[in-house]
Amino acid sequence: MNFLRRRFSSGDLQGEANEKEDPPLVGALNFKKGPSPSAPNSPSKSAPSGNIGQRFFSSTAKPTINKDRCKTLLVIDDEHTDWSKYFRGKKLFGDWDIRVEQAQFSELNLAAYSDSGAMVDIQVTRNGNKVVRSFKPDFLLIRQHVRDAHEDWRNLLLGFKYGAIPSVNSLSAEYNFLDKPWVFAQLIDIQKRLGKDVFPLIEQAYYPNHKEMVSNMWLITPKFPVVVKIGHAHSGLGKIKVDSVQTFHEVASIVAVTSTYATSEPYVDSRYDIHLQKIGTNYKAYLRKSLSGNWKANTGSAMLEQIAMNERFKLWVDECSQLFGGLDLVAVEAIQGKDGKEHIIEVNGSSMTLLGEAQEEDRRLIAELVLAKMQTMCKPVSMSLSKATSSHAIMHQMNGSPQNQASSSPSVKPPQNRPADGLLQQSPNQSRGPPGHQPSHMSNPPPQPFPAPNAAPPGLARMGSRDEEDTMKNLRKTFAGIFGDM
Repeated sequence: MNFLRRRFSSGDLQGEANEKEDPPLVGALNFKKGPSPSAPNSPSKSAPSGNIGQRFFSSTAKPTINKDRCKTLLVIDDEHTDWSKYFRGKKLFGDWDIRVEQAQFSELNLAAYSDSGAMVDIQVTRNGNKVVRSFKPDFLLIRQHVRDAHEDWRNLLLGFKYGAIPSVNSLSAEYNFLDKPWVFAQLIDIQKRLGKDVFPLIEQAYYPNHKEMVSNMWLITPKFPVVVKIGHAHSGLGKIKVDSVQTFHEVASIVAVTSTYATSEPYVDSRYDIHLQKIGTNYKAYLRKSLSGNWKANTGSAMLEQIAMNERFKLWVDECSQLFGGLDLVAVEAIQGKDGKEHIIEVNGSSMTLLGEAQEEDRRLIAELVLAKMQTMCKPVSMSLSKATSSHAIMHQMNGSPQNQASSSPSVKPPQNRPADGLLQQSPNQSRGPPGHQPSHMSNPPPQPFPAPNAAPPGLARMGSRDEEDTMKNLRKTFAGIFGDM
């Protein structure tokens, strides 16, 4: 196993990278959680120090961007990652520029309109002064948690949806991730369909309030210890290990003053955590082992190892990527107990944490995914209309109108010298011209004129007249032979 060599001193979300690396094949990561999944060794670390406002203006106000032919991408992430780097020099539709605006949820405000989309305001600090920038985003990448243990930014998410802004993942999917029990309920459906052996979801109990925790405690008493998660427990916060009935009562009393739900699940003495991720069509798998001795293996120092993605893990990720209409960015978290059994514990969307030395590659993969989505979902109106008009013209040429179909049919010859009234007038006694000749006053005639209804063709009519004359002659001869000349 090749262990990662980079050490971070203050977490995989907000920590600064140390200048000195550990010796080869030895390394640790401190996984203390923060408000954002941004990686510590972000490209912004190599840039000169400065506040977020200064970086914001230096990365977005570029004279090379054609304001008349550009699309605006709003990236919601903290200042540790400069996302403009990954879109610099990229083009859409051949010659359209990409303007990258980046901010955190706390720096955003917006107003959305049913007929004109959403107008976003970003309040930043520039040279010590607060400045507000306004723009209409064409696409959205959310890399910050919409909801965590401290904040709930669903009001902004609703505004983005109201303004019909396309995003990765979709805004509908982001909304479905606002409550972890809702996501876990979807995982239960997957397990019922595939079976516990194929999709080993951890057992869990849900309580809408503290009263149900107390009244149904006897159901979990034999399973102590358990882990209780209060509300939308996030990044190690709101999670309590409960070893006894008395402690469970105390936790229930805390839930009583929070006015929220809670869940409980068996405590698993883990050997290591399993982190599986999918970015577009790219898969990665990691094993993470805690070095701090904390029962929360995703906090504190940890050893990280990237492993091959086997078919079992790939199935887990593929099944979860189908949730909520499809997820382009998805991560599955699982644990393996010391008994060797694996347990899937949760799924994350576009705000998933990027791990290891492949973070730079993962960000580029995310940028490529965003570019591909913008290429298909942000086409200029003129291009869309041009394409629609071209498609209509092609279909018109292929299908044609009924009049064109009749005139272009190989079995029908076009009329000559059509009269003003366009009527076909030919009496039964009218003489016929030479073969192939058509009267000049015929309108859209068939190759040969049709006879009047219930009339025999001229040739058959003449044959019928001769037969009648012969019959009368024969009858006269017969009567003369019997009765003599009359």
